[in-house]
Amino acid sequence: MATAESSGYIAYQRERFVTHLPEHYLYHPAHYWMASQADGVWRVGLTKFAARMLGEMVDHAFSAAADALVQPGQLIGWIEGFKAVSDVYCIAEGRFVGANAALDDQSQLLDKDPYGAGWLYAVQGRPDPQCVDVHAYQRILDEVIDRLRGRNAGS
Repeated sequence: MATAESSGYIAYQRERFVTHLPEHYLYHPAHYWMASQADGVWRVGLTKFAARMLGEMVDHAFSAAADALVQPGQLIGWIEGFKAVSDVYCIAEGRFVGANAALDDQSQLLDKDPYGAGWLYAVQGRPDPQCVDVHAYQRILDEVIDRLRGRNAGS
């Protein structure tokens, strides 16, 4: 179930998972989000769904250097949570601007503010063509949650 809110967020609830998705962000099927900044820079983070699957962040590192050219699907780092360790992939084509230094001292930002201060990295360039708007991402979430629950989508 999704409803539009005047705050620029869309409420999403399925089973026991609840979140508020920023309307103006782009979303990747691998559960990353992208928010446009000035000068063609995009901040990238994990969606609340991905953060929940990962668990509270324990550690992270990026292998991409500042100003390095990056491509969609390129491995650029890793993140460790209490529940899982995951590779971090780039979801844009362009130049790696850098990682969110605030996460070094405040790793809880990933869980507490996944769509704001908990962003992972920034890229100057253009989004991966697989990125979709919030409504398409809601359909992706529906399909994933149905699969996790052992049901076919649409049943």
